[in-house]
Amino acid sequence: MNKKEKRFNIRTLTMTAMLSAIAFVLMFLDFSIPIMPGFIKMDFSELPALIGAFSMGPLSGLVICLVKNLLHLAISSTGGIGELSNFILGAAFVVPAGLIYTYKKTKAGAVVGSFVGAAVMAIVSIFTNYFLVYPAYAKLFMPMEAIMNAYQAINGNIKNLWQALIVFNLPFNFVKGMCSVVITFLIYKRISPLIKGTRIMVEEQSADR
Repeated sequence: MNKKEKRFNIRTLTMTAMLSAIAFVLMFLDFSIPIMPGFIKMDFSELPALIGAFSMGPLSGLVICLVKNLLHLAISSTGGIGELSNFILGAAFVVPAGLIYTYKKTKAGAVVGSFVGAAVMAIVSIFTNYFLVYPAYAKLFMPMEAIMNAYQAINGNIKNLWQALIVFNLPFNFVKGMCSVVITFLIYKRISPLIKGTRIMVEEQSADR
C-alpha cells in the first residue's frame, strides 16, 4: 500500500466515523407527523449515510447505518426493535443508491439511484414491519389491536395491517427518503471535496509546484 492509498483509507475511515456520529445525533431530532400514528417518527438520520454512500461508496453508507444504530442501541426505548428496523430500512435505501451512483457517476445516476433507493426502502418497509417489527413490538410494548386503532383513528377505512402499511408506511418511507435526497443534492457539491479530500490534494499539489 503506497502513501496515497494509505491516506485515502484513513480518510475514508475517519469520514465514515464522523458521518456516523452526525447520523447518531440526527436520530434524536425526530418528530411526529399528524397524518401518521404517534409511534412513527420522521428523522433525517439517513442523510449522512446517503452522503457517505455517494462520496465513498455503498459500503460506507451501510457502515454508517450500522454504527448509528449500534450507538443508539445503548439508549433504546424499543428493546432494539426500532434500531433493527432503522438499520434494515436505511441499508435498503443507501446501498442501492450508492451502487447505482458508483456505476454511473453523473447527476442522472445520482437521481436514479436516489429514487430507486427510496422506492426499495418503502417497499421493504411493508414486509419488515409486517413480519418482523410489528409482531415483536406487539409482544413487548403495544398490542396489535392498539396499533391498528392508531391507524384507524386517522383513517377509519383501514381494515388490516397490510392495508395500513401500504396506505401509511409505504408513502411515508418514500417521502422520508426523498427528503434526505433533496437535502443531499443541495449540499453535496459543497461538502463532497471535503469528504473525499480532493480539495486538500489539490492544495498540496499546488504547493509542490
